[in-house]
Amino acid sequence: MSQNILFVADPLDTFKIYKDTTFSMMREAQRRGHRIAACLAQDLQWKSGGLVTANVQQITLTGNPKNWYRVDRVESTALKDFDAVLMRKDPPFDAEYIYATHLLEQSEREGAHVVNSPRALRDHPEKLAIMEFPQFVTPTLVTRSPQAVRDFHAEHGDIILKPLDGMGGMGIFRVKQDALNLGSIIETLNKGGAETIMVQRFVPQITEGDKRILIINGEPAPFVLARIPQGTEVRGNLAAGGKGVAQPLTARNREIAETIGRQLAPRGLLLIGLDVIGDAVTEINVTSPTCFQEITEQTGFDVPAMFIDALEAHLSAG
Repeated sequence: MSQNILFVADPLDTFKIYKDTTFSMMREAQRRGHRIAACLAQDLQWKSGGLVTANVQQITLTGNPKNWYRVDRVESTALKDFDAVLMRKDPPFDAEYIYATHLLEQSEREGAHVVNSPRALRDHPEKLAIMEFPQFVTPTLVTRSPQAVRDFHAEHGDIILKPLDGMGGMGIFRVKQDALNLGSIIETLNKGGAETIMVQRFVPQITEGDKRILIINGEPAPFVLARIPQGTEVRGNLAAGGKGVAQPLTARNREIAETIGRQLAPRGLLLIGLDVIGDAVTEINVTSPTCFQEITEQTGFDVPAMFIDALEAHLSAG
């Protein structure tokens, strides 16, 4: 049965459709006969006595890479009038993002089906969600204290420091045993104790890649994308120049993914992007996990089809 699906995403004209995961979801949904629409998080609004609405573009994908979508009409529509609302806005996970989840949660009370769950998005910030699974985590510190960071470095010698609200490898630093620039890096990230940061013991298996494991309705996809740092770069993120190499899911990584998936999927997280270096979980991405197209193109396993299958089943059950 044809469904009407709204994607809350970044501006369509910013999409790099050759690799964009939201685009691959749209393409698979349209291929199956579903209608697709798009809006920005800033288009969401609520007025007392009414419903959560958005100024929505009903679109058709053209198949032309240069002009890849056509706007059929633009209209203010209640979110509950869509069969599904997919929250696919990229971080930062800032106050405006949180406000958007509150509007989306209100739309749920009005009858909308939102994926991933707005409450689950708020409850699982991508860096901090790993705290629930300490058995899978490399030694990690979350703190505002510059001295605690220095003590952690003294204990572990080779560390990674990162902000809590970044994406694509933004703001990640490595400090080795010599502590070169540690003070300056702490000042940059920590802002004199004003901002909480994450510090982790360096995992040397990063040379084998930062593996993105996709978990769809609690079930890991059978292939991962190992994002391998290039040259002198310590970051494997594709946005930071990493090379993406698809690989079969290992038995240990499957065990980790199934454990996390079983626990998180029932909370309304239909799609999770697990980041694993070696056997250490470094992040649990829930806002807009990516790598669908890279895995599909390199392995032939259709990740967008797996996702839309799960979405259709979710809507049928709900």
